[in-house]
Amino acid sequence: MLMRTDPFRELDRLTQQLFGDTTRPAAMPMDAYRAGDDFLVRFDLPGVDPETIELDVERNVLNVRAERGNPAPEGAEMVVAERPTGTFTRQLFLGDTLDTERIDASYEAGVLTLRIPVAEQAKPRRIQIAGGDGGRKQLST
Repeated sequence: MLMRTDPFRELDRLTQQLFGDTTRPAAMPMDAYRAGDDFLVRFDLPGVDPETIELDVERNVLNVRAERGNPAPEGAEMVVAERPTGTFTRQLFLGDTLDTERIDASYEAGVLTLRIPVAEQAKPRRIQIAGGDGGRKQLST
């Protein structure tokens, strides 16, 4: 299971938008869902060079970091600058039921997609029960 434990992230994002706080890394929008035996996490990172994306996992904490530079050439006079630039970071706390050793990452059309498999020990399985009459029954867990 994927866990979000930072209730103040949205407040930080709104404060950053309202007051133009550029001292903190910008957050990246994310969707996460389970599809079969995988969790999929998608981050919006339009205009980010894939070479600047860094992923690391330590003790079930997934860190995502990416950078987007200023698109204007040096010496250009910016007329409108609404697209955020700089460093984008996100930290996810992954549950023990996910296999952090087999995370697969891809980047296409400005979207970073992570596929995190459910750990084998967390998948449902059938258990055989021996009956008193020697017959066997199966129960799902």
